[in-house]
Amino acid sequence: MAWQFLETLSFYGELAWERKFKGRFAVHETQAGRTWILMPETYMNLSGDSVAELMRFHQLGAGELLAVHDEIEMGFGFFGFKMGGGLGGHNGLRSLEARLGTRDFARFRIGVGRPEHPDIADYVLSDFTREERELLALSVFPKAAVALDYCLTEGFDSALAKFPKIKALD
Repeated sequence: MAWQFLETLSFYGELAWERKFKGRFAVHETQAGRTWILMPETYMNLSGDSVAELMRFHQLGAGELLAVHDEIEMGFGFFGFKMGGGLGGHNGLRSLEARLGTRDFARFRIGVGRPEHPDIADYVLSDFTREERELLALSVFPKAAVALDYCLTEGFDSALAKFPKIKALD
């Protein structure tokens, strides 16, 4: 889900991607500063390895990380920023905590909703329906992109105050 979202950002095609840090890596330069973008190519439950390598190489602290991820505890069509908190059974977040030694990092969550059946892993790894893909492309991702851009230019605290949980679908 996070990859699908990032691939829709207006500047995505302008990025010079490299294979580095066990993933696809690029730098996004704006007037507000430099943003390192990493799309881990490890299994989800090892994504912290990829992130930790980038952070160690660039001497970044956990306070400089913004993890973009899917969120089952947030309904489909919602998105928002959050600081720290629980892991909600998310293996990618669990991996980040294990490698960073903390849960206190910024998050940009995109809701996928909770499945009606108990097999959460199968649910989050499955493809979206055609209707869901259309809703993501036409409404959720464009509105989430505005929030992410705001975060990159105005800072996380301001974005958290403005976009803690937003319903993108009317």
